[in-house]
Amino acid sequence: MYYELLENIAQQNALRELNPYVKLMVGLGAIILALISSSFVTPLFLAGTLSITLLLIARIDARLYLHLLKAPLVFAIVSVAAIILITGGGEVFWRWQPASFLSFSVTSHSINEGLLVFCRVLGGMSALFFISLTTPMTELFIVMRQSRIPPVIIDLAMFIYRSIFLLMDQVDQIRNAQLMRLGYSSPGEAIRSFGNLCGSVFIASWDAGEDLIRAMDARCYDGRFAMLDQCCPPDGKTLCIAVTYLACSAVLLIMTSSITLV
Repeated sequence: MYYELLENIAQQNALRELNPYVKLMVGLGAIILALISSSFVTPLFLAGTLSITLLLIARIDARLYLHLLKAPLVFAIVSVAAIILITGGGEVFWRWQPASFLSFSVTSHSINEGLLVFCRVLGGMSALFFISLTTPMTELFIVMRQSRIPPVIIDLAMFIYRSIFLLMDQVDQIRNAQLMRLGYSSPGEAIRSFGNLCGSVFIASWDAGEDLIRAMDARCYDGRFAMLDQCCPPDGKTLCIAVTYLACSAVLLIMTSSITLV
């Protein structure tokens, strides 16, 4: 189950004991710097350093990390290809006009813009994975509560987080049962099996929700989840390293603001 996999990684990685506020500061700071950067250098630097930190210091499995990056990278490549072909401006390297109202071209501006978007996605996703793979959700909920976020929002986030993986587990179990019964052996069977899958998941999720309500009532739920608001104070050395890293990244952003590929 994906929940167990990701939660085990967050619980057992080498940065587990690091203060969650420090990890959030580094991750969110890197995301902001990647988004406001006007050059591809800073997002690429953030992606490289955070990925190295995850692989070498946090000791995250490289194959798992690449698997997690696969989906956002595919989406980014498709988006960048569209940006390069549609965005104009600058020196024209290639042009194709299949119709009078439709034109595709590759220009210096479109290449720079596409590379910038791709590096922003790579840097932002690396920062997001830095947070999610090193910080358990329980600690994130504690940070949310200590940040004075309304309890109803925190409880709703906890419900949603649990329900996502519950539905994924139900889909996985039902689909495996259908595959063992050759439910996708033909296009017609695949359509019929998919419809049964959707109906079964809806019923299973409804039953799981009712079971959760009964369990909460049995534990005297009064509208707010009990949660330990304990969080170790940040270490001075670690905090200094995090601030220095973000400061160096900000300086790099300013110094490379005018750098382009072509």
